[in-house]
Amino acid sequence: MQKLNYKRTILVGFAFFLISAFWQAYDATIPVLLTNKFGMSQTWSGIIMALDNVLAVFMLPIFGALSDKSRSRFGKRTPFITVGAVLAAVLLIALSFVDGLQLKQIREVATIDDKAALTVIYETQGDKTLKTPEGAEFVLSDKFTLEEFTNITCEVEKEGKKISNEDYTNYVEPAREARVAEITAQNPSSLIFFIALLLLLLISMSLFRSPAVALMPDVTIKPLRSKGNAIINLMGTAGGILVLVLGIVFAISKKRNALMPYTTYYAVIAGLMLTALVIFLLTVREKAWSKQMQEDSVRLGIEEATEDTSKKRGLTKSEVISLILILASIALWYFGYNAVTSKYSIYAPKVLAKDYSTTMLLAQAAAIVAYLPAGIVASKIGRKKTILGGVVMLATAFGVAAFLRSDSPTMLMNAMFMLAGIAWATINVNSFPMVVEMCSGSDIGKYTGYYYTASMAAQIATPVLSGFLMDKISFTALFPYAAICVALAFVTMFFVKHGDAKVQAKSGLEALDIDD
Repeated sequence: MQKLNYKRTILVGFAFFLISAFWQAYDATIPVLLTNKFGMSQTWSGIIMALDNVLAVFMLPIFGALSDKSRSRFGKRTPFITVGAVLAAVLLIALSFVDGLQLKQIREVATIDDKAALTVIYETQGDKTLKTPEGAEFVLSDKFTLEEFTNITCEVEKEGKKISNEDYTNYVEPAREARVAEITAQNPSSLIFFIALLLLLLISMSLFRSPAVALMPDVTIKPLRSKGNAIINLMGTAGGILVLVLGIVFAISKKRNALMPYTTYYAVIAGLMLTALVIFLLTVREKAWSKQMQEDSVRLGIEEATEDTSKKRGLTKSEVISLILILASIALWYFGYNAVTSKYSIYAPKVLAKDYSTTMLLAQAAAIVAYLPAGIVASKIGRKKTILGGVVMLATAFGVAAFLRSDSPTMLMNAMFMLAGIAWATINVNSFPMVVEMCSGSDIGKYTGYYYTASMAAQIATPVLSGFLMDKISFTALFPYAAICVALAFVTMFFVKHGDAKVQAKSGLEALDIDD
């Protein structure tokens, strides 16, 4: 019987745990920070959010290939993971101090439900033409007197519950963001410093993402990589869920905390990342485990005995076409999925009048349940068919979500995000193994870079494009856009012919039993 060493894979997964923890915090706070504290439009916020992906397109293949050639006594991947994670944790804390400087700069309007702050907003923006989140133009002085405006609160009580105040969402927030943009334009030093630190932070994350992900196939034989990737993604999702829980504890999604300082929150996230790194360094034996994988692959007839770090296998024409189609599919479903994850923290309170953290938490929980079954299903029916099923589920979830508004049942949106979580788990578990299935062991880091180049190229464009559509059409363009992108991925994936696991020497694999 084929058997995966679950304990070993979990320990390797701590590297992906800390990566996912970082990105969950980043995606949840940076878009909000840019719009609320620097007054950026959705388009410009999308451009900033795309910076990590611009860097990643170039840097992930480079660092993946460099780690392939590394000859450190600690292994090929571990030095990259260590240096990158420590730098990222330090820079994240530094970023929070710049956030604090900007809060001081906008202090005249930075207190929620403060009459003095609302007076400043009204006096500076009252006669200007502004836009609601739905795209409708308005002039404050035509809608409210000064007294009426200063009495608007971020929440109102309805049927014994506090809910978001539509007047606050539609009028106070756009007016405040416009004033914040003016203040930032008058003195952009905090913004410049923030962007500079952000770039350094993103370079630090790019340094070790490919090496961290390449480590799983380094220590796992090819037929078991879907199951191994399920565990790695499970670890990543656990990191994301833990950060979502921290987000709920810190109440970062509450309107009252739209202008909260992030110093403590970011310090906790950095501490979580460093804790995961310490566990990884104390338990993972990269060189020994990689050597064992190579020996098992030769013994079981999966790889030739002559294949070593200096021997590379070229792709056939058919395999090249399949690789291109797989990468195109990855790009398309990331176009849809990342548009939602990068914008939902803004979309939910403005269009749905709901707390986004709970919805995202349910999606992550659903993904956790789905990871292992997705790997098992793929071993029965193949990776390609499993992925196509996941794509159909994801397009359906986004298609239904496109019709939901603030008066829609909360459980319906929660159900769609749970379906999206299951779908995303099904896709992710099997897409990365399809890419590295076609490479030799000496090229795993480079092909991991190809995988991330496809996903990051999509994520460069999609926050900008989705933000542009949200600015120019309305916020409600988000989910139709996402659904169409995912549907197109079904077309490209349908024509892929290579990348499913080829189980050779079946009797040997059935006897495989890898234990510590």
